[in-house]
Amino acid sequence: MTDITPARGHLKVFLGYAAGVGKTFQMLTEARELKRQGVDVLVGYFEPHGRRDTIALAEGLEIIPRRTIEYRESRFEEMDTDAVLRRRPQVAVVDEFAHTNVPGSARTKRWEDVHVLLEAGIDVLTTMNIQHLESLNDQIWQSAGVRVRETIPDWVLKQADEVVMVDLTPRALLNRLARGVVYPPERARAALENFFKESTLVALREIAMRQAAYAVESRLPDEEPAEPTSDAAGGPIRQERLLLVLGPDRSSAALIRRARRVADHLRAECLAVYVSGTPGLEGLPAAEQANLERNFNFARGLLIETRVLVGDDVAETIVNFARLHRVTQIFVTREKMSGWRGWFAQPLAQQIVNCARDMQVTIVADRSTRQMPA
Repeated sequence: MTDITPARGHLKVFLGYAAGVGKTFQMLTEARELKRQGVDVLVGYFEPHGRRDTIALAEGLEIIPRRTIEYRESRFEEMDTDAVLRRRPQVAVVDEFAHTNVPGSARTKRWEDVHVLLEAGIDVLTTMNIQHLESLNDQIWQSAGVRVRETIPDWVLKQADEVVMVDLTPRALLNRLARGVVYPPERARAALENFFKESTLVALREIAMRQAAYAVESRLPDEEPAEPTSDAAGGPIRQERLLLVLGPDRSSAALIRRARRVADHLRAECLAVYVSGTPGLEGLPAAEQANLERNFNFARGLLIETRVLVGDDVAETIVNFARLHRVTQIFVTREKMSGWRGWFAQPLAQQIVNCARDMQVTIVADRSTRQMPA
């Protein structure tokens, strides 16, 4: 008998900008409506946070018991993905998409558990806040003063079949917080003094609304031109292709996020390179090799192809590679000057600008030295 692989499940993400805007409430409301329509739906994981209205919505829905994992002499509860697979519902409700599983779990991230369910043909409803999107990490830090540690690669959210923005004005959210609807009184007071400042919420809400609009726009079918596409002069319009110049320093992470966002909006291909004087990375100290590999892995996680180029003239090697691969934009970080050599040697970014007269070069500022918020 031939096994038939089930069609991939449908992923619907309820997107918000802060705790308490109503993502889980909206998700459970939809789950109850699906059950009323006769759909086989269950709750794979639900985080009530002590909110009475949200807890009431979960009543009457089948809830899979959590799996208990011991770690460092403490007990933690995670979603029992295997139990959901054995039960095999039509729809599974999985709260907190960006959650990091406790060590000892089968997978590191909850979004990876969700992908297992989707591959098994199970539809999933899930929730996340915009600040957990990887490529926005630096933008949110700069505009809202929030550095998020748990992130989701952009390609994961892009694979969602639906993204629904759950909106609430910052003023209404602050009122909910003051009434004790979001957190208990002590935690609410601490939140008001830190994350839940109105200026922070306004900034996060604007970012979330832009991302939701982009998610809708990116799903619209491209129009097929009746004639070959050309510019005003009659020549063919270039397909955008971005090239990132990486190094072993921390600033490369910000460069990767910035370029990934630009590439997504332009629907452009994205490549990342490092130039070595010898084949491989043997010439680098062990610590720098590890840092560079971490940056490469980060880029690959955002679906950016990586290459190690070999050449004595770094700028010339980069620009020649860019021309060969029809790159239209090069992204490079501005180097920090160190010692007297920094005052006399021409920075790499300027060398690339001088060589790449026929393409755009974007020099991304390094904000890695900025003080992290508490």
